[in-house]
Amino acid sequence: MRIGTIDDRPALISEHGHCDIATASGGGFSPDALALLDRWEEFRGWAAESAGQLAWTPFTDDQLGPPVPLPRQVFALAVNYSDHAAEATTELPEYPIVFTKFPTCITGPYSDVALPSNRADWEVELVVVIGRRAHGVNAADAWQYVAGLTVGQDISERRVQFRKPGPHLAMAKSFPTFGPTGPWLVTPDEFANPDDLRLTCAINGEPMQDSRTSMLIFGVPALIESVSTMVPLLPGDLIFTGTPAGVGSTRDPRRYLAPGDVISSEIEGVGGMRNTCVEAG
Repeated sequence: MRIGTIDDRPALISEHGHCDIATASGGGFSPDALALLDRWEEFRGWAAESAGQLAWTPFTDDQLGPPVPLPRQVFALAVNYSDHAAEATTELPEYPIVFTKFPTCITGPYSDVALPSNRADWEVELVVVIGRRAHGVNAADAWQYVAGLTVGQDISERRVQFRKPGPHLAMAKSFPTFGPTGPWLVTPDEFANPDDLRLTCAINGEPMQDSRTSMLIFGVPALIESVSTMVPLLPGDLIFTGTPAGVGSTRDPRRYLAPGDVISSEIEGVGGMRNTCVEAG
């Protein structure tokens, strides 16, 4: 099952188009994404029962917003692929390095990325959307708490990130528009193996990143266990799981995003995003 946001309202997505959930349910479910996720199990039951009765309407890319427009909490991982650790000359972590992105940075799959400087960098990531309150969850049970997976870009302002005595991860990665997500969330049952998905990023059509989520140092179950041990995860919370090798700040010569650049991000079985860089006004 695929759930997206069309014209700021949660919708089921299929090859036939979209179906507005609040309308199709006769007001039984809210047109607010977080309210829908708060009733995730109930909603899934309704969707299964209603599958053959839904009416589909075409939509265009510019109608798509972030699957969760304003999550309550956004977590992210630093140094969670060994090849990225190598290119950044960083030791492999013994435990997940978790930081936060502020929810106001979250935007949609076709939103512009506003560049505040000439040191913004790309980072394609698998993003986990939580579907049930999770506190003290064991890794073996973790997938039961996942509503779906989506694509994300953890855009990073490197000057701020590495400002001494640093690092300043949360601030460097939370500028407005620095969290594109989408194009929709896909429930885990849609994947043959949700722990092994190809993810790629290209800038202006030039391949930059190409890896698989099976290469994560700490996979989705381990991350949910780690975070939920310390902080309750809430429906609609996002976890940016980390980026593989290929970012701009470790290249020789270094390469950063510039106005006019187009960031294309894709994850196998989920879909793709396309974000155009503009100068911040």
